[in-house]
Amino acid sequence: MAKKILFLVGDYVEDYEVMVPFQALAALGYQVHAVCPGKKAGEFVRTAVHDFEGDQTYSEKRGHNFTLNYSFDEVNEHEYDALVIPGGRAPEYIRLNPRVLEITRHFFTANKPVAAICHGLQVLAAAGVLNGRRCTAYAAVGPDLPLIGAEYHELPADQAITDGNLVTAPAWPAHPAWLAQFLKVLGAKIEIEPQTEAVPA
Repeated sequence: MAKKILFLVGDYVEDYEVMVPFQALAALGYQVHAVCPGKKAGEFVRTAVHDFEGDQTYSEKRGHNFTLNYSFDEVNEHEYDALVIPGGRAPEYIRLNPRVLEITRHFFTANKPVAAICHGLQVLAAAGVLNGRRCTAYAAVGPDLPLIGAEYHELPADQAITDGNLVTAPAWPAHPAWLAQFLKVLGAKIEIEPQTEAVPA
């Protein structure tokens, strides 16, 4: 039976940080549910593209409509094997929802795999689950993390860090490292067959 992974998202979640891992994990055979407080399956959240274009902070552009495939009010966190929290602007407001924090705490209490990226650490911070944990985040979130007892590491945007069941990364350029580390924590065993070129008849 496929492992079930829960995504906690909201309006203006970062486009790449929800689309890429959602599709990649689904392609690998995981059952992936994306939910948003106050929304049901079939509804959508708007995404935002955060880019690094030489300004002092990221730029933001309108992304896609990302369709939710499960209803938030129907979530039973005990049925899921892992949690993913993408970044963008969504974490700053979904962390105000007590149920989001309750769901998040369950995964830490049960020592289940959790992957958070960029501003997704704001949800973990609000849930009070980072005390003593090694983690990274988008640099602008970094100063908040030691204040709640986290061991914050400022990493290049394309790197990730694993601490037990927790995998974190600063931003979407880290997808190869972040997803690879998360898959390892999930216990995935991926075998890639070597590609061979067709020989002309």
